Amino acid sequence: MEFSFPQIHVKIDAPVAESHRSILTNEALQFVGFLCHKFDDTRQTLLSQRKVKATQFDAGQLPTFVSNSQAARDPSWKCASVPADVQDRRVEITGPVDRKMVINGLNSGANVYMADFEDSTSPTWSNLMDGQVNLRDANAGTITFTNPKNGKVYKPNPDGTAVLFVRPRGWHLDEAHIRVNGRVASGSLVDFGLYLFHNAQRLSQNETGPYFYIPKLECHQEARLWNDVFVAAQQYLGIPVGTIRATVLLETITAAFEMEEILYELREHSLGLNCGRWDYLFSYIKKFKHHSDKLAPDRTTLTMTTPLMEAYVKRLIHICHKRGTFAMGGMSAAIPVKNDPQKNAQAMESVRKDKLREVNAGHDGTWVAHPALVTVAKQVFDQHLRTTPNQIQLQTHNTVCEADLLRLPNIPYGQAITSSGLARGVAIVLAYTEAWLRGVGCIPLHNAMEDAATAEISRAQIWQWRMLGASTQDDSRAITAERISQLVQEEVGHHTGAGKWALAGRLVEQMLNADELDDFLTTVCYPYIVTPATAMPRLKTPSLQQCSSGGGGGERWNMRETSWQWKRTFA
Repeated sequence: MEFSFPQIHVKIDAPVAESHRSILTNEALQFVGFLCHKFDDTRQTLLSQRKVKATQFDAGQLPTFVSNSQAARDPSWKCASVPADVQDRRVEITGPVDRKMVINGLNSGANVYMADFEDSTSPTWSNLMDGQVNLRDANAGTITFTNPKNGKVYKPNPDGTAVLFVRPRGWHLDEAHIRVNGRVASGSLVDFGLYLFHNAQRLSQNETGPYFYIPKLECHQEARLWNDVFVAAQQYLGIPVGTIRATVLLETITAAFEMEEILYELREHSLGLNCGRWDYLFSYIKKFKHHSDKLAPDRTTLTMTTPLMEAYVKRLIHICHKRGTFAMGGMSAAIPVKNDPQKNAQAMESVRKDKLREVNAGHDGTWVAHPALVTVAKQVFDQHLRTTPNQIQLQTHNTVCEADLLRLPNIPYGQAITSSGLARGVAIVLAYTEAWLRGVGCIPLHNAMEDAATAEISRAQIWQWRMLGASTQDDSRAITAERISQLVQEEVGHHTGAGKWALAGRLVEQMLNADELDDFLTTVCYPYIVTPATAMPRLKTPSLQQCSSGGGGGERWNMRETSWQWKRTFA
């Protein structure tokens, strides 16, 4: 399937199922092509700058606060007013974009459901396009799902559902199935563009808005690029600037030094920052992988009460509330434990304590990974907030210095790096990689929800342990490439049935023993899930005469056949 517009040529290198034709319309692809054509050069430049900074960190440099920035100097600026329907975000639940999960998330009792095209979705072509169909149907109120095994019907609760947020993929991820002017498209702009194009009008009619979570930013310049995308997209579609709103997942160590600058760049569109704790820990290990004084202990010891994580939370809450916006808490990975009441009670208590820590620190809301945890988290926030929707008015003192954000915990020798922790980490990386290769983006494992972020912590720290010559402290055995390979092969041997275990084992062994740490597990695995265009017969291409006439070069899209006025209430 190919489309050409003035200065923009869009080609889909994948089969287009009949159910996806209503998503991949000429007009929608023109919009995505416009975004990629206008912004991909800047995206590539910023990604190149990431590599330069990574080399500097490898050489021993450390991140610093931005010197004398406009964002920090000016005491008067605030983020945009909060829309009425998201004033209360005390509990948010996240999950992939498959149809049943979207319905369950909307019906979970949480205030917000974040439908995730990123860490909890394996970006197969069918997953992505099905996800766009599912979110369009959710906004239209027509989404249903019938379980083929038992006939159970799932549909939205008529008494009300969670507000929908969407997380597109990060700037580093491509969409190999779409090319714009011969270049592979940005996964971020494909996810964002298709969702906004097909849902902006409906969201206006529903008196809500296009709300997003933005992942993996490493600096305020990357936030500026998103803001530029938002402005251009709104102008193209004839939507008032400021309609789009986004919460940034603060999930890289470098971004922690630029929190205020990131908010400043997005201030017209901002809905605050979120403590993306798992990616944050992964980022810390990745950026300082060659720093012997920053050898990370086992991930089970890197809790939210460790020095660097406490500093991260304090700084985020202070800056967000100072600028009049949300400081959202993060994800507790614990999930309900079936058939073991004692372990389940312990898991629920760990979630309750985590949420109590967050609300007492000043967070305005929190994340959970399972519908059964919504009540646990909500009870904690309800007891503290009562009828107040959030704590944005709560002002805290900022005493966090640069060193605080980098301080690892002191773990007793013998507990920091263990043989059981090493084996467990290998098993986690392997199990997640195998699932991802099958098109599954999040899995329950060891009574916790594993997604790309949690698996990446294990991958990065095992690589660092080997590279820095560490030993497991309980048996004084060196962590070598041979030892890691043996653990991988043993774990693969435990899985003899169907699946992608052999391929996952080869990829995991290569990643853990590579001379250089791969930036992301998902970019290594992505070529193995790309769907060839010859997988099924091509459908007939619609004529270009069906295309709308406007849109290119910053012109307003011609919406004569779908004219509407933007409706939304602000508090």
